[in-house]
Amino acid sequence: MKYLIVVPDGAADEPIQALGNRTPLAAANMPHVNALAAVGQVGMVSTVPQGIAPGSDAANLSVMGYDPAVYLTGRSPLEAASMGIDLSETDVAFRANIVTLEGDGSYEELTVKDHSSGDITTEEADQLIQAINEAFADDVVHFYTGVSYRHCMIVHNGSTNCELTPPHDILTKKTGAYLPKGDGAEFITSMMKKSYEILKDHPVNRARVKRGLNPANSLWIWGQGKKPQLSSFYDKYGIHGATVSAVDLIKGIGVCAGLETIDVEGATGTIHTNFDGKAQAAIQGFERGLDFLYVHLEAPDECSHQGDLEGKIRSLSLIDEKVVAPVIEYLKNSGQDFRFLIVPDHQTPISIRTHKGRPVPYVLFDSTEPQPKDESRGFDEVSGAASGAFFANGYELADYFFRR
Repeated sequence: MKYLIVVPDGAADEPIQALGNRTPLAAANMPHVNALAAVGQVGMVSTVPQGIAPGSDAANLSVMGYDPAVYLTGRSPLEAASMGIDLSETDVAFRANIVTLEGDGSYEELTVKDHSSGDITTEEADQLIQAINEAFADDVVHFYTGVSYRHCMIVHNGSTNCELTPPHDILTKKTGAYLPKGDGAEFITSMMKKSYEILKDHPVNRARVKRGLNPANSLWIWGQGKKPQLSSFYDKYGIHGATVSAVDLIKGIGVCAGLETIDVEGATGTIHTNFDGKAQAAIQGFERGLDFLYVHLEAPDECSHQGDLEGKIRSLSLIDEKVVAPVIEYLKNSGQDFRFLIVPDHQTPISIRTHKGRPVPYVLFDSTEPQPKDESRGFDEVSGAASGAFFANGYELADYFFRR
């Protein structure tokens, strides 16, 4: 048996008036997924336990079979694992976004315009992180370049007892009400303020402004946590697998679970990613004997954060056409039994441009157990809810999916 999970990050949404009160999933052209839904199982699943923030860290752990209430130690430590950073038991990892702030006056009066600095390139971002390290790195603190706007700060003998806000939760809001609170708050706030003075006139940002792009003019620190301890995926399910993603968080979960991570040239985490390359990476993984591929697509989530409804719908159609279609065709032609699951990790409604923890729809197809065809079943929120099938926890859906 081969297993394929496709995660269109943040794809789940709410009815939108401009779409005739349909959701982006319902509006998107996804004939290949919907064809599998018609002969498979559709339903709803709660991927984020109550009391846990609906971040991609908790949600993807859940989809992959790990209870976030047990295994979640913070987002950034998972990203650090992907970057090859060896955390000690007393190290604390933080996500270090480079964001776009705009406005006049004090730092507290500036507005969070863009959590991703216009999807800045990794090459540009690396120059900015070098400047940050020159200013702040010492025996206690060090910064590591990640992908695009997503980077990592390690603090030796740090504390996680602080309240830090994800920047994508406060788009268009002034920073003042959302600055750090708790242990180390003054230290982190001071660093963020100083970073603005360092970055706002950096040559990289002057060049970006000339090209009409958003400058990456400030650090924004969040996502703190300590070294994670995931149980082995192979010990859990008895299969060998790999992750395919542009995002360090997903790669890090894979690393910590003992899965391979497959890098794809041109994978960006946006709608401009290499969809074809991700499909081919999954196919090649199966061809060389892997049992399981976890293919993560960040584009719908990024479009949601940007308020880009057209882009979100387009990204879903591309996932169907360029990822699901060729991999499913390969699996069907291989003559091997397979199971396929497509499920968003969480909601990211266009209306609020950030995550929500409500249940999301899924489609599960088992080549050994096709269901009587029913074309009313589809990959969307209404169809999922109407089915009556519901998993109260994402890891229970994973257990069902990987059942032997």
